[in-house]
Amino acid sequence: MASCADSRVIPAQPQSTAARPQTSYQGAPSRPASNAVPAPKGWADFPATPGDWQWTQQGGQSTARFAGGRLVLRCDPARGTVRLERGDGAPTGATVLRVITQTQTRQFTAVPAGGALGIDIPARDNLLDAMAFSKGRFAIETTGLPTLYVPSWTEVSRVVEDCR
Repeated sequence: MASCADSRVIPAQPQSTAARPQTSYQGAPSRPASNAVPAPKGWADFPATPGDWQWTQQGGQSTARFAGGRLVLRCDPARGTVRLERGDGAPTGATVLRVITQTQTRQFTAVPAGGALGIDIPARDNLLDAMAFSKGRFAIETTGLPTLYVPSWTEVSRVVEDCR
């Protein structure tokens, strides 16, 4: 086996201590400004809105609430619709509400009622499927309110399936 080995000797390169950066660990490494975190490119890159989904059965309606009611999905079995409501402040009149998913974007005119803005989506509308399976999240844009970036957890699917 010795005859198969490379017998060349490669001289070591001299290393100057002046050319080597001095490093010492002082906690998390700092990032130069040129390596700053890039700005989000699209809706799916923005940080998720803080909060969790909770599912309940209220008055015979399958209901999912996000972040304590900032966003609510409620099945109305009598009408065959899923009601989407923003409960974090409502403009005084009708306003534009846009649902953005990985595969669809749809714009609605939302009407204030009971301190929330709401729209009704037919239970069989494929927009609801797009919300449930949208790259882990979907967005709700509303004129005059901050955009919500909400996770598409199983509570969303449960309301949709309960309504079909």
